[in-house]
Amino acid sequence: MINNYFTYLSQKYASKWLVLAIDLAIVLVTFCMAYFIRFNCTFNFEFNQFLFQLPFVLVVATISFFIFGSFKSVIRHTGFTDVVTLFKAVSFMAIMSALFVIINKEVGVISNFTIPRSIIIMHTLLSFVLLSASRLVFKMAYNHLKCKYVSSKRVIIYGAGDSGIVTYNALISNVKERFDVVGFIDDNSRKNGKSINGISIYPKSKIDQEYIDLHHIDEIIVTAENINKDTLLNLVGLNVKITKMPPIEKWINGELNVRQIKQVQIEDLLGRAPIKIDNPNLLNEFSGETVLITGAAGSIGSELVKQLSIFDVKHLVLVDQAESPLYDVQQDLMRDGKHNFTAIVADIRDGLRIDSVFQEFIPTMVFHAAAYKHVPLMEKSPYESIKINVNGTKLLADTSSRYNVKKFVFISTDKAVNPTSVMGATKRMAEMYISCLQKESKTKFITTRFGNVLGSNGSVIPLFKKQIENGGPLTLTHEDITRFFMTIPEASQLVLEAGTMGKGGEIFIFDMGESVKIYDLAKNMIKLSGLRFPEDIDIKITGLRPGEKLYEELLANGENTLTTYHKKILISKTRELDYAAIKSEIEELCITNRFQNNNIVMKMKQLIPEYKSNNSDYERFDKKVQIYKKVKGILNDKSDKLSNTV
Repeated sequence: MINNYFTYLSQKYASKWLVLAIDLAIVLVTFCMAYFIRFNCTFNFEFNQFLFQLPFVLVVATISFFIFGSFKSVIRHTGFTDVVTLFKAVSFMAIMSALFVIINKEVGVISNFTIPRSIIIMHTLLSFVLLSASRLVFKMAYNHLKCKYVSSKRVIIYGAGDSGIVTYNALISNVKERFDVVGFIDDNSRKNGKSINGISIYPKSKIDQEYIDLHHIDEIIVTAENINKDTLLNLVGLNVKITKMPPIEKWINGELNVRQIKQVQIEDLLGRAPIKIDNPNLLNEFSGETVLITGAAGSIGSELVKQLSIFDVKHLVLVDQAESPLYDVQQDLMRDGKHNFTAIVADIRDGLRIDSVFQEFIPTMVFHAAAYKHVPLMEKSPYESIKINVNGTKLLADTSSRYNVKKFVFISTDKAVNPTSVMGATKRMAEMYISCLQKESKTKFITTRFGNVLGSNGSVIPLFKKQIENGGPLTLTHEDITRFFMTIPEASQLVLEAGTMGKGGEIFIFDMGESVKIYDLAKNMIKLSGLRFPEDIDIKITGLRPGEKLYEELLANGENTLTTYHKKILISKTRELDYAAIKSEIEELCITNRFQNNNIVMKMKQLIPEYKSNNSDYERFDKKVQIYKKVKGILNDKSDKLSNTV
């Protein structure tokens, strides 16, 4: 047992005792050097007196090193703090030596014992230099051998600022994985040609595929937060892994962990700065409110739940007909320690069920995110699309109005603008009904309109990812098709912001930046996966689907925008509607909605003048609707003339 204990101690402490022994040896060597320099590089000094002083120097150095613990640091990770500790230990050693010599001269503790002051000063300087140099040499040798003989990853760091240096320190300090930092890249031309810790800083123009192949680079780590989109695209175009350092606020305990460095995502290539909301009014807006969210298990709905749970809401009522996803949202909230919520499996088309929910919880705010959204599927099922997107919204809005809900926020889509599909037309009808209801209700009805959401269920990004995993090809309906994109958290934040600023009756439009060409998006996703287009994975053009647009819009014909206090949120100035007639016709359509697709679509086209089908069987009705409107206009004119005559 005792032998095992001593074996354990020797294994645990052998390294630091070795460091102490080497440090003491260096102190003795530097003492000899000080004497040698003091006497003009000769041995013309009292040798016996010199030998008598050596044990004293050894004892003083040992005491000093033990007091400051300079020998306990891990040599291969020596940093500035370790050098400062070493300086303190050597300075203390010099002060102790000088004080003892002065006191001994006055008191005579040891007769004929003295050390020249010049020797003490030179010994101190030499000791500090050699002790520091020994650690530096060992650290350099260790890193060199580690990179040369141990399997390591060769990386380039993009950004030679503070974040780049922090990343460098995190890489070289990592014990689980070996990194060999080959160089830095920086956009600042004044840094070009300089170096950090002996590692050169290069201009971005120097880093091309030839350089990557020549130096066997495995990875480029981007540390610059405001890197230009085109620069990032150029890096992605290289045949090398591109990763990105997380923002400082996401570091663990204020320190960067190598595991936090993640591969660049397609969101980073959107070409616009992320939208950030910093509005203290949000806290007051939702404090003490009972908020009902429909579609709470969907992409936008679940994110709204997540963000609203942070506020001081009285209660969250989560409504969705999808049982399993709603259960997942419930578990996430419970895992975060949230209990002021109720998850309800319910169908918004069931008026009695929705009324019972309102009666039980008395919500003061409603966020309506439940909807059918897949364009091709809804093109084949107008009946279902109207039942959910129009009648479901109508029932929920009517119930909200009846229970005097403060605010009702409806989440629409850019496909409602100049709709070319049944789905887009039903969302536009829902917008119109809400606008009509605003005229006769105390509830403030607010509509938000935005484009595609990255990573949402059924969107193009998850589809491309799945196709890449399966070996391709990536399927695309048209080479020139473009879409607006924003992330799920961004969209949800803007919905909450719009709900806060809304006074009732507005259609809020989100500034989503420039539209993205899906063909380019597909190619970039292939590159981000470390594959080559078209050698590894190709892109197959399949043709536009029924009801699909080439280009999405955020404003309909005859609409303009008004600015708000948030630069990313605009208000659509819509054309005037005959509210009484429109509301009546929508209500009639919801009641008479049957499986007769042709009649349903004809009715929708009559209600929405800008609804023109695209790549759909329903295109044949557009001319019929135009003829119908002309005939109706002529009959109205004749009726007016007749009434005037009478």
